[in-house]
Amino acid sequence: MVERGYEIDLFRPGDAAGVAQLFREVYGNDYPVKIVYDPEEFAKAVARQDYISVVARTPEGGIVGFSSFYRSAPNQNLYEMGLGMVSAEYRRTAILGLLMRRLVKAAFTSPGFDAFFGEAVCNHILMQKGTAVFKTVETAIEVDLMPSEAYEKEESAAGRVSTVVSTRTLVPRPHVIYVPEIYDEYLAYIYSTFDDGRTLKRSDERLPSGRSTGLAVQTFEGAQVARISVNEAGSDFETILDPEEKEARSKDVTVIQVWLNLSLPWVGICVDILRSRGYFFCGTFPRWFGEDGLLMEKIKGRPNWEGINLYTDRAKQILRFIRDDWERTQRDSLR
Repeated sequence: MVERGYEIDLFRPGDAAGVAQLFREVYGNDYPVKIVYDPEEFAKAVARQDYISVVARTPEGGIVGFSSFYRSAPNQNLYEMGLGMVSAEYRRTAILGLLMRRLVKAAFTSPGFDAFFGEAVCNHILMQKGTAVFKTVETAIEVDLMPSEAYEKEESAAGRVSTVVSTRTLVPRPHVIYVPEIYDEYLAYIYSTFDDGRTLKRSDERLPSGRSTGLAVQTFEGAQVARISVNEAGSDFETILDPEEKEARSKDVTVIQVWLNLSLPWVGICVDILRSRGYFFCGTFPRWFGEDGLLMEKIKGRPNWEGINLYTDRAKQILRFIRDDWERTQRDSLR
């Protein structure tokens, strides 16, 4: 598509140097995903389908816009939409919207692409308005995900910034999820209008003695966030979790995120353990593990509730569930 002196197109290996240059223009050398600064390695990552990317390319071959799907979940067939940026001199054009539309079109022709999600910031509602065109469904809010320093240049945040998580299914996979009793109402609401089938069953089993807990941890020290994905949970769940929490505290982490696998019939016990430690409900990430993930968070201090601006009634209802559980877990921790 050619318009106003630029072309919206799929990424080609020869675009990689221009992509690196665009990241330097927008972020300097400080963008946390360092592979974007290495043209050769980034081109290889696109070839592996770790990234599915589109660009805005000038007739001379310069890259003035970029957006991408990328793998950020344990499930390699679930992609995150992000990395959208436009060169300063083109920001009054329609480039960003055109890039994102072309990106979604690319998803339908990419093998092994089952679903995608996006994270729209809540310090304003502009990005949330834009997600409606992609037919995504809100399923979670990541409370206090980003530090306010990330938004100093545009002076748009007075405190940590939350994000609304919206998901779209491309390849259906109806399956059973197990619902902790305390979250019956919350999950029934989230899945009532979701775009793929789920059978909700009560989680009422004990942690199995014959299974070991398996988890993966990522720490983003710049954002002061630790992410823990619990693919499998056994009777050693608390024992395995303890050193990870200790490590996060030693790195002055502000937000600890834990994803629990909703395909486990004993996930309710894991929820009880986390709630006793001050974690609270934040929603679901469909297909996070292949099966769905339940996100819980623990935050140092009081969340920046006043900084959360939401566009849809559905997102506002999810936030009411989140605040309700946060208040209950904080009261319980003081007993």
